[in-house]
Amino acid sequence: MIKTMRDAAHNYPWLLKSIMGLLAVAFVITMGWWGFGEQAGGPVAKVGDQSVSLDEFKRTYENMHRIYKDNVKTDFKEEEFKEFVVGQLVDSRIWIIAAEEMGVRVSDADLRELIMQTPVFQKNGAFDPELYKRILAANHLTPASFEAIQHQEVLANKARMIVRDSVALTPAEIAEGQSLMTRPQDSDQAKAAEAKQRVLDDMLLQKQQRALVSFQQSMKAKLPITIRRELL
Repeated sequence: MIKTMRDAAHNYPWLLKSIMGLLAVAFVITMGWWGFGEQAGGPVAKVGDQSVSLDEFKRTYENMHRIYKDNVKTDFKEEEFKEFVVGQLVDSRIWIIAAEEMGVRVSDADLRELIMQTPVFQKNGAFDPELYKRILAANHLTPASFEAIQHQEVLANKARMIVRDSVALTPAEIAEGQSLMTRPQDSDQAKAAEAKQRVLDDMLLQKQQRALVSFQQSMKAKLPITIRRELL
């Protein structure tokens, strides 16, 4: 079942992006408040100097379960789904550490833009500061605590973008991609060019995905990772 979910994340990259990128917002409007402090028993997981609290795990579990149920339409066994969720949270910490090692920074302007573009905080298509404060207050969140979560997500995403953007197709790979166009040349030159570009774009995307996985695995190999499954 975990393989099914991982395949879903691979086949529907937009879905995984929405899950990990919008969790901090999603729980605000669908669940309510779990709290941010560490609970008795300590963190669920530790990755280097980063930790995952039981509160965060609970929020993430509930939201990921809802999003997958609504979009992937697959039945999940609870224990296996918990393993998948904690694995995603561990991966997020790995990218935060990677960002720190890369010297990546998140400016106030970056964070402000992200929050202002979040639909749930908009009214009539524009960011509404009072709505923003009301939604956070209704869920016992301060702007500072919510923005701290978003700061980490932006940091991790910047690290992913650095790895992704470092990948390019070689001349040999481009030639190989062009050779895959086995169907007769479209009489419409514009359409033929678009078709060739789609092939190359797909090849590049796959190469970028492999690079991201490889980089993440190399980080995992050098970082101490502890998961307390009895707390899940």
